[in-house]
Amino acid sequence: MAYVINAPCIGTKNGACASVCPMDCIHPKPGTPDFDRVDQLFINPDECIDCYACVEECPVDAITYHGQQPAEWDEYPEKNRNYFLT
Repeated sequence: MAYVINAPCIGTKNGACASVCPMDCIHPKPGTPDFDRVDQLFINPDECIDCYACVEECPVDAITYHGQQPAEWDEYPEKNRNYFLT
């Protein structure tokens, strides 16, 4: 399991969560070419170590533990995984 970035990140992409991630598994980072191409940030579920640092840092409460997101955000675990498959 891993943490997942959900709907509140859309349009916000603050990047604070990426700056505290000890595994560097939140992408795209501000200033990278992909940053302007997507509407939200994503957590790589294969690299996330469930440290909770990103959850504490997110200013819009967009990050939940996989499986604990509200039902209306059920597509976001797959969206996070798919970002890293392309």
